[in-house]
This record gives sequence, structure tokens and C-alpha cells, in this order.
Amino acid sequence: MSQKQLIINPGSTSTKLALYDGEQKVLQTSIGHKPEELLAFEKIGDQVPFRLALIQDFMAQNGVKGGELSAVIGRGGLVFGLKMGGYEVNDELCEALVNHDYSQPHASNLGGLLARAIASKYHIPAYIYDAVTSGELSPVARITGMPEIQRASFSHVLNSHAQAIRYAESIGKKYEDLNLIVFHLGGGTSASVHQHGVMIDSVGDDDGQFSPERAGCFPSLALVKLCYSGKYTKAEMDKKIRGKGGMYAYLGTSDAREIEKMIQNGDEKADMIYQAQAYQIAKTIGLLSVSLKGHCDAIILTGGLAYSKLLTDRITEYAGFLAPVVVMPGENEMEALAQGGLRILNGQECANIYHLPERKEL
Repeated sequence: MSQKQLIINPGSTSTKLALYDGEQKVLQTSIGHKPEELLAFEKIGDQVPFRLALIQDFMAQNGVKGGELSAVIGRGGLVFGLKMGGYEVNDELCEALVNHDYSQPHASNLGGLLARAIASKYHIPAYIYDAVTSGELSPVARITGMPEIQRASFSHVLNSHAQAIRYAESIGKKYEDLNLIVFHLGGGTSASVHQHGVMIDSVGDDDGQFSPERAGCFPSLALVKLCYSGKYTKAEMDKKIRGKGGMYAYLGTSDAREIEKMIQNGDEKADMIYQAQAYQIAKTIGLLSVSLKGHCDAIILTGGLAYSKLLTDRITEYAGFLAPVVVMPGENEMEALAQGGLRILNGQECANIYHLPERKEL
């Protein structure tokens, strides 16, 4: 029986598309977008007709027949309050994707909108899977020291969940039977705690460790002083935190390969910054181990930066006493989306149904 899925992964500069038949990738492409093309649209949702036309051209050029599809899977958008897993794209989810009382504006919000636009034409289901904002943090985990600000889940859920499932399968166990800490290492980093199939806590890139391009968490009074120093605009401060922070701020590059070359050539500063990166990552792992009360089956290091053996070895030196450290480098968002959709189609998972919250508390 054919289980063909069209996978749609919209980003800020591209729309990635793939066709999967069961677990097999039939074809995949990435359509780049020039900045001036997207600047013509005032709001993210206004891009739907433009990107939809490109998707339809892709289908026509590659002989992808809508009538043969079983489902369309879109990348999960930044809608607040989602659980991990899949969601049927209904009217209320579409409203949340464009109404920023319920979501953050981001190109990934187009995933559900585009999936539904295609799926409704062929009377098949549309889903999103493992949105960045997915997580089931307890009320205790949401509390900060400032009532006006509460913690929310924000991490690389798609890759982290997929690698956690893959790890469980590799040792002959069910994902739901394990307690895992998964650390995604990339330009931005995040960690998540998976307790018997539920993601109960996470630390994003502005909530903890610094990363190649992001500054992470630091003394708040010093940050307030810097913000009001008159030296920087809000836009410049935003960039110092996300984009030009972290290792880039210290070394002028966020490319780990270049940094490792600097270390090999005797650059002591580069060596210290790389060591500090490993140290902060390990500290976050230690912090999250508390949520499992020490009962952690494995620590998984994944993402593109996990290819750096120098970094993963240093992290293991610090955190290896907590649980076995397993390195599973790389990420494949398209494959992870397809696998999530396939689990729904096979009845291994049930898609969640989104309802707009009665009260806007974001």
C-alpha cells in the first residue's frame, strides 16, 4: 500500500520539499528565495500564495500527483503551548499560525499553512510535527524569579525527538521506556529532557549555554547595564545575543572547523573558548539531570557540531559520570518529518487536535 507524503519545510531563505513513499525518500529539493522577493510581503502569512505556486510547480515538474498522496507534512511553526508529536492542521491551528497573540512570527509557521493548502485540494490530511515550541513543562519548570516572565519550551525538538527514538531502537528498547537528555549542537544549541516519551523540560540558546553564534545566558544586571549604556541600539543588542554572540564574538568565526584549526596552530584563546563551550554544555546537562532525579539512561549529543570529536570528547569528560554519552551527529529535518508523519499514518501515534486557548497568556 502506497504511503506517499509530501514534506514541506519553509525557512527564511528557502522552501525545502521532499516526497517520501513509506520510509524511502523518492526525491528532495530546496528552492532558494531572494531577499527582495520576500520583502514584498508585509506579514509571514502573506507569503502563502507565492510559496504555494512554487510547490505546485515542483509537483508538476516531478510528476507528483496529489491523488496519490496519503498526507502532507509541514514543519511545525512557533505556536505556543504545543505538545511533542504531530498535530492535524485545522482552522484553529491555522489561526494561531498567523495570529501572533498565539505564536511568534517565523517562516516555519508557513509549514502548516502550505500543507493544508495542498492537502485540502486532494481531500487528504495535513499535519505539522514536532514544532520548536513543543514541550510539556510542568508548572514548577515554568517559574522564573520574575513573575512577568515565565519559561517556555523552545528547542530543536524535531531532530532531538527523532534521534531519541533512533537511539532507543538501536538498543532494542522503546523510546517510551527510557529517560534521556538530548543535546542538539549547531549554530544555536538546545537541550531537552525526555522522560518516558514526554519532553518535560528544555534549555534553549537564550536560557543557558552559549553556542557558536549565540550568547546564551549571563548575569542579568550586567546585561541591563549594557542595554542602557547608550552604546547599542535594540537591534544591535539583539544581534549581539543571536547571530554575533558566542564563539563568534570571541573569535570572529562561528565555524567549528576553523576554530579547531586555530587550536591546532597553538591559539590558546581559541582553545579556552572551545573548552568553555564544552563546559557550559556539560553544566546544562547537569542542570537537566536534576529533573530526572539522577535516573538518566543516556545523554545523546546530536546536530551538526556533534561531528566535532574534540568538542564531544570534552563534553563527555565533564558529563560522562551522569550517564553514558552517545554521539549521534547530524540532523535530517525532512527525514524526521516524514518519519513522524508515517507513524501517524501507521497508527503508531495519534495526531493531536489544536484548540485556541480561551485566554491569551503569552
